[in-house]
Amino acid sequence: MRFIDKEEVARRLTYDVCIPIVRNAMIAFSKGETKQLLRAIVPLGEGRLFGSMPGGLGGRKVFGAKLISVFPENFAKGVQSHQGVVVLFDGESGAPVCILHAGEITAIRTAAASAVATDALARLDSTRLAILGYGEQARTHARAISKVRKLEAITVWGRSAELATAYAGEMQTELGVAVTPAPTARACVAEADIICTVSAAKEPILEGNWLRPGTHVNIVGSSYAGPAEVDNDLVARSRFIADSREGALAQGAEFLRAKEAGVISDDHVVGEIGQVLSGAIEGRQSESHITAYKSLGHIVQDLAAAAALYAKD
Repeated sequence: MRFIDKEEVARRLTYDVCIPIVRNAMIAFSKGETKQLLRAIVPLGEGRLFGSMPGGLGGRKVFGAKLISVFPENFAKGVQSHQGVVVLFDGESGAPVCILHAGEITAIRTAAASAVATDALARLDSTRLAILGYGEQARTHARAISKVRKLEAITVWGRSAELATAYAGEMQTELGVAVTPAPTARACVAEADIICTVSAAKEPILEGNWLRPGTHVNIVGSSYAGPAEVDNDLVARSRFIADSREGALAQGAEFLRAKEAGVISDDHVVGEIGQVLSGAIEGRQSESHITAYKSLGHIVQDLAAAAALYAKD
């Protein structure tokens, strides 16, 4: 049994490696070449969760599952909020062959998926990124988005001005791009071409009427029905594309809120990012459209990343 720890995942699963892996995985997913179930989530109280995500890459390729806990308060302790393992099984023998650090895979592949969506949906001349949140995903998203667009400026907002300022200094030094903390969420997104919501917000922190025409939004922070980061207006006015249509209809909090309010129906989910990538559906249809990518995170992303790490041992 091979074990790949956090440090090895971080060293080898770079964004240059992971972005094409996730891109290919989502194309395969939308073509029906993979096997998976919706994630099962067990509430543990106080905002803590335990989730299980089983699936397979299809045919005689690897299959397995991710077992993951989410403890939001860990961030304040300098510990990853997502803790767990990805377990790989051999597609030929059915034997378990590898256990990998799920927290680090999740951190990287989630941002890589947003980069894939941004590359497919954002305007080519997008240079200004706004990030709502300042945790681990705020860091990984800044790194990943900078791989698919030439960023000239990043703004960040969070409820703690002190932590937002610390994030800005850290990421400006790392990326060599001007990073500025904003006093409000509205000010943060005022000039943005690309917005990533990567918070633990329970109620919307981003409103549709704040967005300029042509903006692309990655909605990432909420991965189950309940907490929502963006309001009904943003969902309704955007060309809304999900990583998984089935997942968005069952567990996409922002979509479900807008549907319950009666402002959209199921067909508002235009399709999946894998369909955009394969050319089966259009992504952005004009320079003025607002596009939205709803990321719930998907087991095929985890399995594809894990399989690549295992295969190259």
